Amino acid sequence: MASFDDWLDAYDVMYRALPASSELPCPNCGHQTLRLVFTAPPGTRHGYAAFWCDTCLEGIHLSRAPIPDGVSVLSLDLPAEKRNRGIPNYRLVT
Repeated sequence: MASFDDWLDAYDVMYRALPASSELPCPNCGHQTLRLVFTAPPGTRHGYAAFWCDTCLEGIHLSRAPIPDGVSVLSLDLPAEKRNRGIPNYRLVT
């Protein structure tokens, strides 16, 4: 199992590539199925980052994450069932 630091390193690489996509392999299973979704209050440039692998369903969750320009952001004003649509119940690496 990849460590939290391994996941942070992968997050940093993926974050720096935004808003472009990345073919970065998962630090845990090696598949190129990493996903990154930001959620924030409307009008703010900091929020929550959900970062996981769609193959092994492991990942991390970050708070107070800066949100780069040009990236889609889910609003915290949305009901939870809409806001969390598409984000699986993945295992958090701590």
